[in-house]
This record gives sequence, structure tokens and C-alpha cells, in this order.
Amino acid sequence: MKRIVAIEEGGRLTSQLGEGYELFNFPSWEGLKAIEKVDLILLDSSLCPSGLGAVIRGCNQTHPQIPIIVCSEKVSTSLAIEAMREGAYDYYPLSGSHLSLREVVEEALKAEKKGKVARLPKLAPEGEEPLIGESPEMLEIYKLIGQIAPSDISVLIQGESGTGKELVASAIHQNSPRRGKPFLAVNCASIPDTLLESELFGYEKGAFTGAVERRRGKLEQCDGGTIFLDEIADMSPAIQSKVLRVLEGHEFYRLGGNKGIRVNVRVITATNKSLVKCVREGSFRVDLFYRLKLASIYLPPLRERRGDIPLLAHHFLKKFSTQFNRQIRGISPQAMELLKDYPWPGNVRELENNLQTAVILAKGDVLLPEHFPINQEEEKPPSGEEFKDSYTKLFSDLINPLFDELRTTHRGKIYDKLTGSLEKALISLTLKRLRSNQVRAAELLGISRNTLRDRIRKHGLY
Repeated sequence: MKRIVAIEEGGRLTSQLGEGYELFNFPSWEGLKAIEKVDLILLDSSLCPSGLGAVIRGCNQTHPQIPIIVCSEKVSTSLAIEAMREGAYDYYPLSGSHLSLREVVEEALKAEKKGKVARLPKLAPEGEEPLIGESPEMLEIYKLIGQIAPSDISVLIQGESGTGKELVASAIHQNSPRRGKPFLAVNCASIPDTLLESELFGYEKGAFTGAVERRRGKLEQCDGGTIFLDEIADMSPAIQSKVLRVLEGHEFYRLGGNKGIRVNVRVITATNKSLVKCVREGSFRVDLFYRLKLASIYLPPLRERRGDIPLLAHHFLKKFSTQFNRQIRGISPQAMELLKDYPWPGNVRELENNLQTAVILAKGDVLLPEHFPINQEEEKPPSGEEFKDSYTKLFSDLINPLFDELRTTHRGKIYDKLTGSLEKALISLTLKRLRSNQVRAAELLGISRNTLRDRIRKHGLY
């Protein structure tokens, strides 16, 4: 029987587990000293007066390599990142999660049995995070940030424009050992190639007309820190090769210079395009692509996490009410419904701009629908039929160039070949995005867990 210790008061955590475990409760981590063998630790984050990191380290002192699940009343950005950064196995909000605590515990025990529970470098807690959202999608991102921040690996952040990719990059930097060192962001799409090269690498005096003095580039300026290269897909092949040299050899040359300059810089990149497609088209180096994608984060568009819209809207309301010295006390129910129904093609950035305008236009102390500059014709989200048609066209466009070959190589088996390949690709992608969590993958796909396991075996996706 698995032995589980809960560091809590009142037994709220252990009461959710049911039968089948040997359960213990202690009000502090020091109670662990009284138990010789422990299989899993549940930690109530409210019982950490000395800081979450200090308590996790205390647990590891008495029982090293034991999975720790940090629990809190509701989703907290800073707690989720800190828990994973400090080496917890998982972070679990008691309210708002579609999984039960027992399911999370079972997953952790299975991972521990397979030797998949890893410990991460320990860091002191950092301040409040700028990311906002309590949806399951954002919670996974917070935990992923906490896991990859302590290392120095390159990170590729993918997502549509306006989803907050720079905020994620900043959060990674602020929770890494490089915090306190420079964090510089460069938008590769907004700077012409000739200027981007000098912006990144700097130049020597006389390197070109107008270079009247030596200038240090962004890479040199953030030595010891982190550089964030946004819209990396728009970078020219010539500059791509120089960035690859920095990643592989930590060295570059200023324009007009012949002396190598060594730097210690973490590189985080972002794009709203498909780099795989760019590689296939020959506009992006395949070796650079794999070098940048040592870790990958996908930021979902706002329309896929509508539950975060009220939270974001009230955050921006408070921000702009203070900025413009307006006494706005809230958003009307009708206006909030308008915000929740709108598809937000510009994502969080568009929502922020709309709140700014609404705060300025409001004549009373409540924001009304007429205060938001959303075009009513564009508010209506696509219907299910329109989505269906768009997917049909997408698949038709993909299959059309291959159809003649399929007729020759898979005659009589075309249907099985294509549907099987689509199923394998969809399940593989879902598992990758959800970090191989089968419970969440089955819930997202809308199939039973037994069905998912059967498909994993069928397609060899272990």
C-alpha cells in the first residue's frame, strides 16, 4: 500500500484521496522525520511561512527523490512557476481543475515507479509574474516555465501575434539564474536586414558610411543575460548563419571587425509562423531550427481560453483606470458577454487595446458595450459549419497533390492509410503538447482513456 504524507491542517487533501493509501498528516515538513518510507508528498502551499522553496528543500532533505505535489486553493501564476522551478513533480489547484486530486496522485506514483520523476536546480523565489490566466492551458505553460527556466537551453515560443510571447520569455528569464542580468528583446520583422545585423552584432568605427564610432550590439549588451528574438522566421539566411555561430560557439564578430567577441547569452526565440514550413520552403536553416527548439512552448490564442477573458479584462480595466485617473468600478454583464463572445483575432493585445479605448470613452463608472470599438459584424464567431468547411478545404488542399501517388501505392487502402495517419498525428501532437499526460489528452480529444491507450499501442506512440 502506497504511503502518502500530506503537509496540511484539517485533512482537506487526504480526504479527497479515498481508500487504498496509507495516509499521514503533519502541520509542517519536519514531521516527515518521523516516517522512514514515503511514496509521495502533498504540500498545502498556505503552510509555507518560510517560503515554498524552503519547504520543498526541507522535504527533499528528509526524503530525497520523492514526488511532491504542491496544492493551492486556486490557480496562482507565481506558485505554479515556483513549484516546478523548485523541483516539485506537479502543481495542483484545488478549484478549477478538471482532474481529481486522486488522478493526479496516481499519475505521479506511476511516473515515480517508472523513474520519470526528475529534480530540478533549486532557486530562490522570484517576484510576481506578469502572466495572467487561470485556464488549464495557461497552467500547463506556468509549470513548463518553472521546469525549463533554471537551465540554459534555447527556447522556441510559438503562437499567434498578440498572445504574449514576450511575457513568457521575460518570465523564463526572471525565474532563471540569469535574473538580475539584462533581458533585451529584438523584433526581427520590424528591422531591415542591413540594420538588424548591426543591431545584433554591433559595428566598428568606419565599418560603413555613418559609423563614426564603435557600437556594441544587443548580444554584447546582454552578456550574462537573455536575448529574446521575436519573429525569428523573418530573419534572413545570412543573419541566421551568424546566430547559429553564436549558439554553437558563443562567439561573433562586429561588422567591420576581425576580432572574435565571446558572449554568454541565453537565446529565446518566438514566431507566429510555422518554422517547419519555412524549413521545407528553404527560407529557414534546418540546423538552426533544431538548435533553437531544444524546448518549445505553444501559446494558445485567446479564443481557445475564453475563460481567461474576464480575468484579463479586469486586469486591464484596473491598469488603465489608474493610468488615466478614471474611477471605473466595473464592466457591465452585457459588455462582458460581448468580450467573451468575440473571437479576438488580435488576441490579448487586441483585448488590451479595447479596454484602453473603453476606459477613455466611458462617461460613467461602468463600461458598457458601446464603449468598446469592436465591429459588430466581426464579433460573430464562425459557426460550426464554417469551421467544418474550413477543415474540409484544408485537408483537401493537403491530399490533392498526393492523390495520384496514393492511387498507385495504396489502391484499396487509401481510406485506412489517411485516417490512420491523421489519427496518429493528432494523438502524437496532443500528447506532446500535454507532456504525455494521458488523462488530459483523452479529455481534450473527447475519447475515453482506454480508447487512447488502445490507439497509442496501435500506432506505437509509447
